[in-house]
Amino acid sequence: MTNPTAEAARAAFSTGATALDTEFRRGLGLYDSTMVVVGSMIGSGIFIVSADMSRTLGSPGWLLAAWALTGLLTVVGALSYGELAAMMPRAGGQYVYLREAFSPLWGFLYGWTLLLVIQTGTIAAVAVGFARYFGVLVPWIAEDRYLVSPIHFSTGYALSLSTTQLVGIALIALLTWTNTRGLEWGRIIQNIFTTAKTGAVIGLILAGVVLGWNSGAVAGNFGDLWTPRGNVDIVPGLTAATSFGLFVALCVSQTGSLFSADAWNNITFTAGEVKEPHRNIPLSLALGTCTVIGLYLLANIAYLVTLPFDQVQHAPSDRVATATLDAVFPGLGATLMAVGIMISTFGCNNGLILAGARASYAMARDGLFFRAAGRLNDAKVPGWGLALEGLWAAFLVLPRTYDPATRTYGNLYSNLLDYVISAALIFYVLTIAGLFRLRRTQPDAERPYRALGYPAVPALYIVGASTILLVLFVYRTATTWPGLVIVLLGVPVYFLWRPK
Repeated sequence: MTNPTAEAARAAFSTGATALDTEFRRGLGLYDSTMVVVGSMIGSGIFIVSADMSRTLGSPGWLLAAWALTGLLTVVGALSYGELAAMMPRAGGQYVYLREAFSPLWGFLYGWTLLLVIQTGTIAAVAVGFARYFGVLVPWIAEDRYLVSPIHFSTGYALSLSTTQLVGIALIALLTWTNTRGLEWGRIIQNIFTTAKTGAVIGLILAGVVLGWNSGAVAGNFGDLWTPRGNVDIVPGLTAATSFGLFVALCVSQTGSLFSADAWNNITFTAGEVKEPHRNIPLSLALGTCTVIGLYLLANIAYLVTLPFDQVQHAPSDRVATATLDAVFPGLGATLMAVGIMISTFGCNNGLILAGARASYAMARDGLFFRAAGRLNDAKVPGWGLALEGLWAAFLVLPRTYDPATRTYGNLYSNLLDYVISAALIFYVLTIAGLFRLRRTQPDAERPYRALGYPAVPALYIVGASTILLVLFVYRTATTWPGLVIVLLGVPVYFLWRPK
Protein backbone atom coordinates (compact mmCIF):
# COMPACT_ATOMS: atom_id res chain seq x y z
CA MET A 1 0.00 0.00 0.00
CA THR A 2 2.98 2.30 0.38
CA ASN A 3 4.68 4.28 -2.34
CA PRO A 4 8.50 4.25 -2.22
CA THR A 5 8.67 7.82 -3.55
CA ALA A 6 5.66 9.08 -1.63
CA GLU A 7 7.63 10.76 1.18
CA ALA A 8 9.48 12.97 -1.28
CA ALA A 9 6.27 13.65 -3.17
CA ARG A 10 4.47 14.55 0.04
CA ALA A 11 7.25 16.87 1.15
CA ALA A 12 7.27 18.64 -2.21
CA PHE A 13 3.50 18.86 -2.23
CA SER A 14 3.41 20.22 1.32
CA THR A 15 6.11 22.86 0.87
CA GLY A 16 4.37 24.01 -2.30
CA ALA A 17 0.95 24.29 -0.69
CA THR A 18 0.76 28.00 -1.41
CA ALA A 19 1.78 27.59 -5.06
CA LEU A 20 -0.57 26.92 -7.96
CA ASP A 21 -1.21 23.44 -9.36
CA THR A 22 0.22 23.17 -12.86
CA GLU A 23 -0.87 19.66 -13.87
CA PHE A 24 -4.58 20.52 -14.21
CA ARG A 25 -6.42 22.51 -16.86
CA ARG A 26 -7.85 25.66 -15.35
CA GLY A 27 -11.34 25.71 -16.82
CA LEU A 28 -13.56 27.04 -14.01
CA GLY A 29 -14.30 30.76 -14.01
CA LEU A 30 -16.17 32.70 -11.34
CA TYR A 31 -19.62 31.71 -12.61
CA ASP A 32 -18.60 28.04 -12.94
CA SER A 33 -17.10 28.04 -9.43
CA THR A 34 -20.22 29.64 -7.97
CA MET A 35 -22.32 26.98 -9.70
CA VAL A 36 -20.22 24.29 -8.01
CA VAL A 37 -20.93 25.90 -4.62
CA VAL A 38 -24.66 26.38 -5.27
CA GLY A 39 -25.11 23.05 -7.04
CA SER A 40 -23.37 21.04 -4.32
CA MET A 41 -25.43 22.70 -1.59
CA ILE A 42 -28.93 22.40 -3.06
CA GLY A 43 -30.02 18.77 -3.07
CA SER A 44 -33.31 17.55 -1.63
CA GLY A 45 -32.92 18.64 2.01
CA ILE A 46 -34.60 22.04 1.71
CA PHE A 47 -37.72 20.33 0.38
CA ILE A 48 -37.99 17.95 3.36
CA VAL A 49 -36.14 18.84 6.59
CA SER A 50 -38.30 21.81 7.61
CA ALA A 51 -41.04 19.37 8.65
CA ASP A 52 -38.87 17.63 11.24
CA MET A 53 -37.35 20.94 12.35
CA SER A 54 -40.81 22.42 12.89
CA ARG A 55 -41.81 19.46 15.07
CA THR A 56 -38.64 19.88 17.16
CA LEU A 57 -38.93 23.67 17.54
CA GLY A 58 -42.71 23.94 17.71
CA SER A 59 -43.25 27.42 16.26
CA PRO A 60 -42.91 29.32 12.94
CA GLY A 61 -40.68 31.99 14.45
CA TRP A 62 -38.14 29.55 15.82
CA LEU A 63 -38.17 27.57 12.56
CA LEU A 64 -37.11 30.71 10.70
CA ALA A 65 -34.62 31.54 13.47
CA ALA A 66 -33.04 28.09 13.14
CA TRP A 67 -32.59 28.59 9.39
CA ALA A 68 -31.16 32.06 10.03
CA LEU A 69 -28.65 30.50 12.46
CA THR A 70 -27.70 27.94 9.81
CA GLY A 71 -27.25 30.76 7.33
CA LEU A 72 -25.05 32.74 9.71
CA LEU A 73 -22.81 29.76 10.45
CA THR A 74 -22.57 28.76 6.79
CA VAL A 75 -21.70 32.23 5.46
CA VAL A 76 -19.25 32.93 8.29
CA GLY A 77 -17.60 29.55 7.67
CA ALA A 78 -17.36 30.22 3.93
CA LEU A 79 -15.87 33.69 4.44
CA SER A 80 -13.28 32.22 6.80
CA TYR A 81 -12.44 29.40 4.37
CA GLY A 82 -11.88 32.04 1.71
CA GLU A 83 -8.58 33.05 3.31
CA LEU A 84 -7.32 29.46 3.37
CA ALA A 85 -8.47 28.86 -0.20
CA ALA A 86 -6.74 31.99 -1.50
CA MET A 87 -3.61 31.18 0.50
CA MET A 88 -3.41 27.52 -0.60
CA PRO A 89 -5.20 27.15 -3.95
CA ARG A 90 -4.38 23.46 -4.34
CA ALA A 91 -6.42 20.42 -5.30
CA GLY A 92 -7.71 18.78 -2.14
CA GLY A 93 -8.95 21.92 -0.40
CA GLN A 94 -9.87 21.21 3.21
CA TYR A 95 -7.58 18.17 3.34
CA VAL A 96 -4.63 20.44 2.47
CA TYR A 97 -5.65 23.12 5.00
CA LEU A 98 -5.77 20.63 7.87
CA ARG A 99 -2.51 19.02 6.81
CA GLU A 100 -0.71 22.36 6.65
CA ALA A 101 -2.24 23.85 9.80
CA PHE A 102 -1.83 20.81 12.06
CA SER A 103 -0.30 17.64 10.62
CA PRO A 104 -0.75 15.02 7.89
CA LEU A 105 -2.67 12.89 10.40
CA TRP A 106 -5.44 15.47 10.73
CA GLY A 107 -5.61 15.88 6.97
CA PHE A 108 -5.85 12.12 6.56
CA LEU A 109 -8.60 11.75 9.17
CA TYR A 110 -10.67 14.30 7.28
CA GLY A 111 -9.96 12.65 3.93
CA TRP A 112 -10.68 9.20 5.40
CA THR A 113 -14.07 10.28 6.74
CA LEU A 114 -14.85 12.22 3.56
CA LEU A 115 -14.16 9.32 1.21
CA LEU A 116 -15.49 6.56 3.46
CA VAL A 117 -18.81 8.18 4.34
CA ILE A 118 -19.34 11.95 3.96
CA GLN A 119 -18.86 12.39 0.21
CA THR A 120 -19.67 8.88 -0.97
CA GLY A 121 -22.56 8.41 1.45
CA THR A 122 -24.05 11.70 0.33
CA ILE A 123 -23.61 10.70 -3.32
CA ALA A 124 -25.45 7.43 -2.59
CA ALA A 125 -28.24 9.22 -0.70
CA VAL A 126 -28.72 11.85 -3.40
CA ALA A 127 -28.72 9.20 -6.15
CA VAL A 128 -31.42 7.15 -4.41
CA GLY A 129 -33.34 10.39 -3.76
CA PHE A 130 -33.27 11.03 -7.51
CA ALA A 131 -34.51 7.49 -8.16
CA ARG A 132 -37.35 7.74 -5.62
CA TYR A 133 -38.74 10.87 -7.23
CA PHE A 134 -38.23 9.33 -10.68
CA GLY A 135 -40.55 6.61 -9.37
CA VAL A 136 -43.34 9.21 -9.07
CA LEU A 137 -43.22 9.50 -12.85
CA VAL A 138 -42.33 5.88 -13.68
CA PRO A 139 -44.13 3.41 -11.36
CA TRP A 140 -41.76 0.56 -12.35
CA ILE A 141 -39.14 2.30 -10.20
CA ALA A 142 -40.04 1.35 -6.64
CA GLU A 143 -38.18 0.41 -3.48
CA ASP A 144 -40.19 -2.80 -3.06
CA ARG A 145 -39.76 -3.95 -6.67
CA TYR A 146 -36.73 -6.20 -6.32
CA LEU A 147 -34.36 -7.52 -8.95
CA VAL A 148 -32.48 -9.19 -6.08
CA SER A 149 -34.60 -9.71 -2.96
CA PRO A 150 -33.03 -8.76 0.40
CA ILE A 151 -30.32 -11.21 1.46
CA HIS A 152 -29.92 -11.01 5.24
CA PHE A 153 -26.39 -11.33 6.56
CA SER A 154 -27.24 -10.41 10.18
CA THR A 155 -30.30 -9.64 12.28
CA GLY A 156 -30.46 -5.98 11.34
CA TYR A 157 -28.78 -5.84 7.92
CA ALA A 158 -29.34 -7.11 4.40
CA LEU A 159 -28.25 -6.60 0.80
CA SER A 160 -30.74 -6.00 -1.99
CA LEU A 161 -31.15 -4.56 -5.46
CA SER A 162 -34.48 -2.87 -6.10
CA THR A 163 -35.33 -0.91 -9.22
CA THR A 164 -34.86 2.27 -7.15
CA GLN A 165 -31.38 1.16 -6.15
CA LEU A 166 -30.60 0.21 -9.76
CA VAL A 167 -31.53 3.69 -11.01
CA GLY A 168 -29.45 5.25 -8.22
CA ILE A 169 -26.41 3.19 -9.20
CA ALA A 170 -26.97 4.01 -12.87
CA LEU A 171 -26.97 7.73 -12.06
CA ILE A 172 -23.69 7.40 -10.15
CA ALA A 173 -22.15 5.46 -13.06
CA LEU A 174 -23.33 7.99 -15.64
CA LEU A 175 -22.02 11.05 -13.80
CA THR A 176 -18.77 9.31 -12.90
CA TRP A 177 -18.22 8.48 -16.57
CA THR A 178 -19.03 11.99 -17.82
CA ASN A 179 -16.62 13.49 -15.32
CA THR A 180 -13.82 11.18 -16.46
CA ARG A 181 -14.24 12.70 -19.94
CA GLY A 182 -12.80 16.00 -18.74
CA LEU A 183 -13.56 19.10 -16.73
CA GLU A 184 -15.55 20.65 -19.57
CA TRP A 185 -18.18 17.89 -19.38
CA GLY A 186 -18.57 18.30 -15.63
CA ARG A 187 -18.62 22.10 -15.93
CA ILE A 188 -21.36 22.15 -18.57
CA ILE A 189 -23.57 19.64 -16.69
CA GLN A 190 -23.06 21.56 -13.45
CA ASN A 191 -23.95 24.93 -14.97
CA ILE A 192 -27.05 23.67 -16.78
CA PHE A 193 -28.54 21.73 -13.89
CA THR A 194 -27.60 24.23 -11.18
CA THR A 195 -29.16 27.07 -13.18
CA ALA A 196 -32.27 24.93 -13.74
CA LYS A 197 -32.67 23.89 -10.11
CA THR A 198 -32.06 27.41 -8.85
CA GLY A 199 -34.90 28.42 -11.15
CA ALA A 200 -37.00 25.57 -9.73
CA VAL A 201 -36.45 26.78 -6.14
CA ILE A 202 -37.33 30.32 -7.20
CA GLY A 203 -40.44 28.92 -8.89
CA LEU A 204 -41.42 27.14 -5.66
CA ILE A 205 -40.98 30.37 -3.72
CA LEU A 206 -43.04 32.41 -6.19
CA ALA A 207 -45.74 29.74 -6.34
CA GLY A 208 -46.10 29.82 -2.56
CA VAL A 209 -45.86 33.57 -2.02
CA VAL A 210 -47.78 34.79 -5.09
CA LEU A 211 -50.25 32.00 -5.92
CA GLY A 212 -50.51 30.09 -2.65
CA TRP A 213 -50.96 33.02 -0.26
CA ASN A 214 -53.30 31.69 2.42
CA SER A 215 -54.67 34.44 4.65
CA GLY A 216 -55.56 31.96 7.38
CA ALA A 217 -52.08 30.39 7.36
CA VAL A 218 -50.42 33.82 7.32
CA ALA A 219 -52.48 35.01 10.26
CA GLY A 220 -51.89 31.82 12.22
CA ASN A 221 -48.16 31.58 11.51
CA PHE A 222 -47.02 35.19 11.46
CA GLY A 223 -49.65 36.54 13.84
CA ASP A 224 -48.34 34.20 16.54
CA LEU A 225 -44.73 33.44 15.69
CA TRP A 226 -43.44 32.06 18.97
CA THR A 227 -46.14 30.00 20.72
CA PRO A 228 -45.22 26.26 20.69
CA ARG A 229 -47.57 23.95 18.77
CA GLY A 230 -47.85 20.23 19.35
CA ASN A 231 -45.56 17.96 21.34
CA VAL A 232 -42.15 19.63 21.60
CA ASP A 233 -40.43 17.14 23.91
CA ILE A 234 -36.77 16.69 22.96
CA VAL A 235 -35.93 13.98 25.48
CA PRO A 236 -38.00 12.84 28.47
CA GLY A 237 -38.15 15.73 30.92
CA LEU A 238 -36.91 18.37 28.45
CA THR A 239 -39.25 20.36 26.23
CA ALA A 240 -38.79 23.24 23.80
CA ALA A 241 -41.47 25.12 25.77
CA THR A 242 -38.77 26.04 28.34
CA SER A 243 -35.89 28.44 27.70
CA PHE A 244 -33.16 25.81 28.07
CA GLY A 245 -35.19 23.26 26.11
CA LEU A 246 -35.60 25.78 23.30
CA PHE A 247 -31.85 26.34 23.24
CA VAL A 248 -31.29 22.58 22.96
CA ALA A 249 -33.98 22.32 20.26
CA LEU A 250 -32.28 25.04 18.21
CA CYS A 251 -28.99 23.16 18.40
CA VAL A 252 -30.53 19.76 17.64
CA SER A 253 -32.51 21.12 14.69
CA GLN A 254 -29.25 22.22 13.06
CA THR A 255 -28.58 18.59 12.13
CA GLY A 256 -31.15 18.88 9.33
CA SER A 257 -30.56 22.46 8.22
CA LEU A 258 -26.75 22.34 8.33
CA PHE A 259 -26.79 19.09 6.34
CA SER A 260 -29.09 20.74 3.76
CA ALA A 261 -26.66 23.66 3.51
CA ASP A 262 -23.52 21.52 3.55
CA ALA A 263 -20.99 20.80 0.75
CA TRP A 264 -20.26 24.49 0.10
CA ASN A 265 -16.59 23.61 0.70
CA ASN A 266 -16.51 21.35 -2.38
CA ILE A 267 -15.17 24.16 -4.56
CA THR A 268 -11.97 24.11 -2.49
CA PHE A 269 -11.32 20.53 -3.63
CA THR A 270 -11.23 21.71 -7.25
CA ALA A 271 -8.94 24.70 -6.60
CA GLY A 272 -6.35 23.31 -9.02
CA GLU A 273 -8.81 23.86 -11.89
CA VAL A 274 -10.12 27.32 -11.03
CA LYS A 275 -8.98 30.33 -13.02
CA GLU A 276 -7.51 33.09 -10.84
CA PRO A 277 -8.12 30.96 -7.72
CA HIS A 278 -6.84 33.65 -5.33
CA ARG A 279 -9.81 35.78 -6.38
CA ASN A 280 -12.47 33.43 -7.68
CA ILE A 281 -12.59 30.84 -4.89
CA PRO A 282 -13.27 33.31 -2.03
CA LEU A 283 -15.76 35.16 -4.23
CA SER A 284 -17.57 31.99 -5.28
CA LEU A 285 -17.80 30.85 -1.65
CA ALA A 286 -19.35 34.18 -0.63
CA LEU A 287 -21.70 34.46 -3.62
CA GLY A 288 -22.76 30.81 -3.57
CA THR A 289 -23.49 30.49 0.15
CA CYS A 290 -25.32 33.84 0.34
CA THR A 291 -27.46 32.89 -2.66
CA VAL A 292 -28.42 29.48 -1.29
CA ILE A 293 -29.12 30.69 2.25
CA GLY A 294 -31.30 33.48 0.85
CA LEU A 295 -33.27 30.94 -1.21
CA TYR A 296 -33.62 28.60 1.78
CA LEU A 297 -35.06 31.34 4.00
CA LEU A 298 -37.49 32.42 1.27
CA ALA A 299 -38.55 28.81 0.67
CA ASN A 300 -39.48 28.46 4.34
CA ILE A 301 -41.44 31.69 4.17
CA ALA A 302 -43.26 30.24 1.15
CA TYR A 303 -44.17 27.17 3.19
CA LEU A 304 -45.49 29.33 6.03
CA VAL A 305 -47.64 31.63 3.88
CA THR A 306 -49.21 28.64 2.11
CA LEU A 307 -49.70 26.01 4.83
CA PRO A 308 -50.98 26.17 8.41
CA PHE A 309 -48.15 25.26 10.78
CA ASP A 310 -49.58 21.85 11.69
CA GLN A 311 -49.50 20.94 7.98
CA VAL A 312 -45.84 21.96 7.83
CA GLN A 313 -45.13 19.81 10.90
CA HIS A 314 -47.01 16.78 9.57
CA ALA A 315 -46.52 16.94 5.82
CA PRO A 316 -46.83 13.41 4.35
CA SER A 317 -43.41 11.73 4.43
CA ASP A 318 -42.05 15.14 5.54
CA ARG A 319 -42.38 16.39 1.95
CA VAL A 320 -43.35 19.92 2.90
CA ALA A 321 -42.44 21.38 -0.52
CA THR A 322 -44.73 18.86 -2.22
CA ALA A 323 -47.53 19.77 0.20
CA THR A 324 -46.98 23.45 -0.65
CA LEU A 325 -47.24 22.86 -4.39
CA ASP A 326 -50.24 20.57 -3.88
CA ALA A 327 -51.99 23.44 -2.11
CA VAL A 328 -51.22 25.72 -5.07
CA PHE A 329 -51.76 23.20 -7.88
CA PRO A 330 -54.09 20.49 -6.54
CA GLY A 331 -53.26 17.10 -8.02
CA LEU A 332 -50.09 18.34 -9.73
CA GLY A 333 -47.89 19.13 -6.73
CA ALA A 334 -46.30 15.68 -6.47
CA THR A 335 -45.44 15.58 -10.17
CA LEU A 336 -44.05 19.12 -10.27
CA MET A 337 -41.97 18.54 -7.16
CA ALA A 338 -40.70 15.20 -8.49
CA VAL A 339 -39.37 16.89 -11.63
CA GLY A 340 -37.84 19.72 -9.58
CA ILE A 341 -36.09 17.38 -7.17
CA MET A 342 -34.82 15.16 -9.99
CA ILE A 343 -33.19 18.22 -11.58
CA SER A 344 -31.84 19.31 -8.20
CA THR A 345 -30.39 15.93 -7.19
CA PHE A 346 -28.87 15.32 -10.65
CA GLY A 347 -26.95 18.60 -10.48
CA CYS A 348 -26.04 18.09 -6.83
CA ASN A 349 -24.53 14.67 -7.49
CA ASN A 350 -22.54 15.96 -10.43
CA GLY A 351 -20.89 18.55 -8.20
CA LEU A 352 -20.21 16.04 -5.42
CA ILE A 353 -18.70 13.49 -7.80
CA LEU A 354 -16.58 16.08 -9.60
CA ALA A 355 -15.15 17.55 -6.38
CA GLY A 356 -14.65 14.46 -4.21
CA ALA A 357 -12.12 12.81 -6.51
CA ARG A 358 -9.83 15.85 -6.18
CA ALA A 359 -9.53 15.22 -2.44
CA SER A 360 -8.49 11.60 -3.03
CA TYR A 361 -6.03 12.89 -5.67
CA ALA A 362 -4.31 15.09 -3.06
CA MET A 363 -4.21 12.23 -0.55
CA ALA A 364 -2.73 9.88 -3.13
CA ARG A 365 -0.03 12.43 -3.98
CA ASP A 366 0.92 12.34 -0.31
CA GLY A 367 1.11 8.54 -0.35
CA LEU A 368 -2.04 8.22 1.78
CA PHE A 369 -4.37 6.68 -0.80
CA PHE A 370 -4.11 4.34 -3.77
CA ARG A 371 -1.36 5.60 -6.09
CA ALA A 372 -3.59 5.39 -9.15
CA ALA A 373 -5.91 8.03 -7.65
CA GLY A 374 -3.01 10.50 -7.77
CA ARG A 375 -2.63 10.33 -11.55
CA LEU A 376 -4.48 12.35 -14.16
CA ASN A 377 -5.87 10.72 -17.29
CA ASP A 378 -5.57 12.07 -20.84
CA ALA A 379 -8.46 14.47 -20.14
CA LYS A 380 -6.42 15.99 -17.25
CA VAL A 381 -8.79 14.73 -14.54
CA PRO A 382 -8.16 12.07 -11.85
CA GLY A 383 -9.89 9.23 -13.71
CA TRP A 384 -8.98 6.46 -11.28
CA GLY A 385 -9.96 8.64 -8.33
CA LEU A 386 -13.36 9.20 -9.92
CA ALA A 387 -13.75 5.48 -10.58
CA LEU A 388 -12.86 4.46 -7.01
CA GLU A 389 -15.20 7.10 -5.58
CA GLY A 390 -18.02 5.96 -7.88
CA LEU A 391 -17.56 2.28 -7.06
CA TRP A 392 -17.67 2.86 -3.31
CA ALA A 393 -20.68 5.20 -3.56
CA ALA A 394 -22.49 2.63 -5.71
CA PHE A 395 -21.72 -0.09 -3.16
CA LEU A 396 -23.19 2.05 -0.36
CA VAL A 397 -26.51 1.99 -2.22
CA LEU A 398 -26.82 -1.79 -1.72
CA PRO A 399 -26.72 -2.50 2.06
CA ARG A 400 -30.05 -2.15 3.89
CA THR A 401 -30.92 -1.82 7.53
CA TYR A 402 -33.76 -4.04 8.76
CA ASP A 403 -36.15 -3.61 11.69
CA PRO A 404 -37.50 -7.08 12.65
CA ALA A 405 -40.29 -5.53 14.76
CA THR A 406 -41.86 -3.65 11.85
CA ARG A 407 -40.31 -5.72 9.05
CA THR A 408 -39.23 -2.56 7.27
CA TYR A 409 -36.02 -1.76 5.43
CA GLY A 410 -33.92 1.36 5.63
CA ASN A 411 -30.64 2.36 4.01
CA LEU A 412 -27.24 1.93 5.62
CA TYR A 413 -25.89 5.19 4.16
CA SER A 414 -28.68 7.09 5.96
CA ASN A 415 -27.42 5.77 9.30
CA LEU A 416 -23.82 6.56 8.38
CA LEU A 417 -24.71 10.12 7.39
CA ASP A 418 -26.58 10.59 10.67
CA TYR A 419 -23.44 9.43 12.45
CA VAL A 420 -20.96 11.69 10.65
CA ILE A 421 -22.82 15.01 10.50
CA SER A 422 -21.32 15.86 13.89
CA ALA A 423 -17.91 14.61 12.74
CA ALA A 424 -18.12 16.87 9.68
CA LEU A 425 -18.85 19.78 12.02
CA ILE A 426 -15.75 18.89 14.06
CA PHE A 427 -13.61 19.20 10.93
CA TYR A 428 -15.17 22.55 10.04
CA VAL A 429 -14.30 23.84 13.52
CA LEU A 430 -10.76 22.44 13.26
CA THR A 431 -10.23 23.98 9.83
CA ILE A 432 -11.23 27.45 11.00
CA ALA A 433 -9.07 26.95 14.09
CA GLY A 434 -6.32 26.24 11.55
CA LEU A 435 -6.83 29.75 10.21
CA PHE A 436 -5.73 31.12 13.60
CA ARG A 437 -2.82 28.69 13.80
CA LEU A 438 -1.53 29.57 10.32
CA ARG A 439 -1.73 33.28 11.13
CA ARG A 440 0.69 32.53 13.96
CA THR A 441 2.96 29.91 12.34
CA GLN A 442 3.09 31.45 8.85
CA PRO A 443 2.62 35.18 9.45
CA ASP A 444 4.50 36.17 6.29
CA ALA A 445 2.65 33.85 3.88
CA GLU A 446 0.90 35.58 1.01
CA ARG A 447 -2.81 36.09 1.80
CA PRO A 448 -4.55 37.58 -1.24
CA TYR A 449 -7.79 37.58 0.76
CA ARG A 450 -8.04 37.92 4.53
CA ALA A 451 -11.00 36.55 6.48
CA LEU A 452 -13.66 39.20 7.01
CA GLY A 453 -13.82 40.41 10.60
CA TYR A 454 -10.82 38.39 11.79
CA PRO A 455 -10.48 37.36 14.59
CA ALA A 456 -14.04 37.98 15.85
CA VAL A 457 -16.01 36.51 12.92
CA PRO A 458 -14.08 33.22 12.61
CA ALA A 459 -14.15 32.91 16.41
CA LEU A 460 -17.94 33.34 16.27
CA TYR A 461 -18.15 30.27 14.04
CA ILE A 462 -15.94 28.20 16.36
CA VAL A 463 -18.00 29.14 19.41
CA GLY A 464 -21.36 28.60 17.69
CA ALA A 465 -20.47 25.30 16.03
CA SER A 466 -18.76 23.97 19.17
CA THR A 467 -21.85 24.75 21.22
CA ILE A 468 -24.04 22.86 18.75
CA LEU A 469 -21.59 19.94 18.85
CA LEU A 470 -21.64 19.80 22.64
CA VAL A 471 -25.45 19.72 22.70
CA LEU A 472 -25.54 17.00 20.03
CA PHE A 473 -23.09 14.82 21.96
CA VAL A 474 -25.19 15.18 25.11
CA TYR A 475 -28.72 14.94 23.69
CA ARG A 476 -28.23 12.94 20.47
CA THR A 477 -25.66 10.44 21.74
CA ALA A 478 -26.81 7.54 19.58
CA THR A 479 -26.13 9.43 16.34
CA THR A 480 -23.03 11.40 17.31
CA TRP A 481 -20.61 9.10 19.14
CA PRO A 482 -20.58 6.51 16.30
CA GLY A 483 -19.40 9.28 13.97
CA LEU A 484 -16.47 9.98 16.26
CA VAL A 485 -15.66 6.26 16.23
CA ILE A 486 -15.60 6.27 12.39
CA VAL A 487 -13.12 9.16 12.49
CA LEU A 488 -10.90 7.48 15.11
CA LEU A 489 -10.79 4.24 13.13
CA GLY A 490 -8.76 6.23 10.64
CA VAL A 491 -5.87 6.62 13.12
CA PRO A 492 -4.51 3.04 12.81
CA VAL A 493 -5.20 3.13 9.07
CA TYR A 494 -3.06 6.27 8.78
CA PHE A 495 -0.12 4.68 10.57
CA LEU A 496 -0.41 1.56 8.41
CA TRP A 497 -0.70 3.48 5.16
CA ARG A 498 1.63 6.45 5.66
CA PRO A 499 4.94 6.39 3.78
CA LYS A 500 7.66 4.71 5.78
